[in-house]
Amino acid sequence: MLSTNSEDVIQQCVQVLEQIANDNSVPRNIRRSANEIVERLNNVDEPMYLRTSMSISILEDISNDPNIPLHTRTLIWNVASQLETIPVDE
Repeated sequence: MLSTNSEDVIQQCVQVLEQIANDNSVPRNIRRSANEIVERLNNVDEPMYLRTSMSISILEDISNDPNIPLHTRTLIWNVASQLETIPVDE
């Protein structure tokens, strides 16, 4: 079972990613990736380390997209940093 802290981090990240996914100023491929990450983070059938590491990997890929708005890139970096705080052993 996740600790409350990890659950809080996941929920905060999901909220930011949903904000990105619903922002029409963000390119469609980035919004699609944000939705994919939300689904992955909410998939309790996968181990936490797998959900977070795969999500961080996707975030790193989309943060390098040259078409991403600067404010969105900053949000993505913040989400990745938050996910990196979750312990691997959960």
